Amino acid sequence: MKILLVMASLCVLQAQNPMSKETKQLYTTVKGYILKSAEKMPEANYAFKPSPDVRNFGAILGHLADDQYFFCSAAKGETKETKIEKEVISKAALIAELNQAFAYCDGAYDALTDAKGQMMMKFGKGERTMSGILNFNVAHDFEHYGNLITYLRIKGLVPPSSEKQ
Repeated sequence: MKILLVMASLCVLQAQNPMSKETKQLYTTVKGYILKSAEKMPEANYAFKPSPDVRNFGAILGHLADDQYFFCSAAKGETKETKIEKEVISKAALIAELNQAFAYCDGAYDALTDAKGQMMMKFGKGERTMSGILNFNVAHDFEHYGNLITYLRIKGLVPPSSEKQ
């Protein structure tokens, strides 16, 4: 009888928070793509940029690390500024910084529920909901993952999202 009650409770819990659950899944997906892209690109190509007026591959990764702190600190009600894009250039150091930045963000996504997602948080000069901030982060991550895809393809590499499963 206790087992049935526990199983029923688990089913109810899984059905709760459908919107925040989807946000977390998208975040986890893009985080994986970005980290795999960082690993896949040879260090010699971290300085590569297809045009003089765009960031190089490594700078995109640094930008993404910086913005994990920007978005997720706002969602946590904190302020955290970093300068990874400007100060870190080696592949190993950028991957380490990305892992730390995503670990920081994991806490914000782990705390997200549909109810908490409605909370208004300070964001820039205004306010957004916690869900809005974290969804903005996911959209931003996918936007720059699109840049990474292009750089990988130009260098003859298959992006993680296109690899055979």
